[in-house]
Amino acid sequence: MAAPDSDSTDNKIYALINYEDPYVQPLILSALEKRLPNSSYSLISSISRLPSPSSRLLQWVQYESIDFDHLMEQSSSSLANAYIIRKALIRKHYLSTTIANWITKYPDSVLKKHVKPSVEFEVDYAEFLDDALVEAWELKESWGRNESLREGDGEGDGKEKREWWILKPGMSERGQGIRLFSSEEELVGIFEEWDPESDDEDEEDARSDAGANSSLSIGEQRKDEKEKEEGNGIITSQLRHFIAQPYIHPPLLLTPPSTSTPSPSSPSPLRKFHIRTYVLATSALQVYVYRPMLALFAARPYVPPWDDVLQTDRDEAMRAHLTNTCLQESGDREGSVGLFWDLPSSLPSQPDLGSVKLESKPDWKDKVFSQIKETTGATFEAAARGMSIHFQPLPNSFEIFGLDFMVGIEEDGGLNTYLLEVNAFPDFRQTGSELSGMIEGLFEGVVNRAVVPFFGVEGEGGEREDGMVKVLDIDLGRR
Repeated sequence: MAAPDSDSTDNKIYALINYEDPYVQPLILSALEKRLPNSSYSLISSISRLPSPSSRLLQWVQYESIDFDHLMEQSSSSLANAYIIRKALIRKHYLSTTIANWITKYPDSVLKKHVKPSVEFEVDYAEFLDDALVEAWELKESWGRNESLREGDGEGDGKEKREWWILKPGMSERGQGIRLFSSEEELVGIFEEWDPESDDEDEEDARSDAGANSSLSIGEQRKDEKEKEEGNGIITSQLRHFIAQPYIHPPLLLTPPSTSTPSPSSPSPLRKFHIRTYVLATSALQVYVYRPMLALFAARPYVPPWDDVLQTDRDEAMRAHLTNTCLQESGDREGSVGLFWDLPSSLPSQPDLGSVKLESKPDWKDKVFSQIKETTGATFEAAARGMSIHFQPLPNSFEIFGLDFMVGIEEDGGLNTYLLEVNAFPDFRQTGSELSGMIEGLFEGVVNRAVVPFFGVEGEGGEREDGMVKVLDIDLGRR
């Protein structure tokens, strides 16, 4: 491509769009086409095709492909779709520290109500777990209370009255390694399950696998090997950082969108779900919540954490607790994703509430959304102001995050929304082809709020509703 003459390129935006995802790429291109005048930008295949280093450049690519040197050197003319440093948000153990520090400084922060406190620890092997938990007072006190329940309950072990915890590897993704536990023995068992096998065991397994595979075709053997590689195997020493949080119980349960309308005589089983909220952070620093949100359902009907199936078949039991659709088989995933605002306004009666009476109010979704907005704004401010080493917004960057929230039922019957985690470069494909318009609308909002203002162009179509709700606008003094 020949470089155009300088007179025609002074104000042109050169857009390097290579998201490396066939689902996302056309949606970004469509959003640019709808929100930018055709004459205002030109697509290029690499930065080397820029007429000059100072030409206006938009990079919308995978994180590893961003030319951060060019971004920093040409800060007034170059815009990229990710911040360089944002560990304070996207790593679970960093996020835990971010929240804890902010709440200590600001005890009245909304984060105290909408984020479960975490216990952080590092461990390489199960045999070192005792040392790792020396200062985990919250866990030890909880185990003590649970043990007293077991000793004082004449009927069974009192599992349903225990305090349950959820274990999350600090740097894992896609729901990998999440487990439930209520005692030290159960936690030790989880780590022993992850400990690497000895050399002798490896050799024995290799011989066993060789014998088992001898009757398989080459294609079947390769498929078997691929399934093992893509499995959810965990090696503790590779993860190292962990957090444990009180399990949200009881969670609000609903019927997945794929389930047909139940009859009074045959009600559909209720399932656990979480809300995926897309958030745009731009410059230094404005934060927007995209009003259209997803409801992602677990693959199996809900069972409480103390159900016996958790002890007899952990993997199957976790399918009722994990709402991350990337862990589900293709058949389970169908119908597990719906639009949040399409959820029923009338809430069904919930199991395991005891004497608690759920407040089923038609505006419950509005209240949940209000809590999501407050929590999102406070989380990003806590990271930007309280953990500035690990979250550094740049005035010439923007980024889309996927925030996960879960709705729990309080003792008074009200609903409370909890932040679970913050994801960088979220998996948009889980939305599916039927809801791709929602993601295209998200990208249009991103162009409108991040790209158009930075380059000072007039957005195509003028002012119009884009679903972006501003929840934070602070000046961090970065120019």
